[in-house]
Amino acid sequence: MTTTMSLAQTQQELIDEFALFSDWQDRYEHLIELGRDLPLIAPEHKTDDNLVRGCQSRVWLHAEPKNDLVHFTADSDAMITKGIVALLVRVFNDRTPQEILGASTDFIDTIGLRAHLSPNRANGLSAMIDQMKRYALAFSADANKE
Repeated sequence: MTTTMSLAQTQQELIDEFALFSDWQDRYEHLIELGRDLPLIAPEHKTDDNLVRGCQSRVWLHAEPKNDLVHFTADSDAMITKGIVALLVRVFNDRTPQEILGASTDFIDTIGLRAHLSPNRANGLSAMIDQMKRYALAFSADANKE
C-alpha cells in the first residue's frame, strides 16, 4: 500500500533535498534534474490558453480535476524554469483545491530559491503559483455547484 505524503511533508522533503547541496550551482543542477523528471504535458495541452502569463520563458500549465483532486501537468522551454514548475507540480499535484488554496509557499524562501532568482524569474515563479491557485479556486467553485 502506498501512502501519499501530505503537502507539508512534500515541502519538507524538498527543503531537505536542497539542504544537501552546499552551493547554488549544485542546487540549480538539482532544479534542472527535477525538470528532466517532469512528466510530459500532452501536446494538445501546450496551447496559448495554458501559457502562464508573467513568465519570461514559455511555461505551459494544465490542470484537470481527477477524483476531487487537482492534477497538474506542465512544461517549459527553459531548463531552470522547467525545474521550478516541476518543483511546484511536485508540491501541488493531486491535492484537493482546498489544500492548494490554503498552502503556504514559505518552503520556496526556506530553500533560498526566490532569493537566487532574477527579478523576472521570481515574477514568473509567483505567476506559476498564482495560476495553480486559480485552477484550484475554479475547481473548488465547480465542486460547490454540484
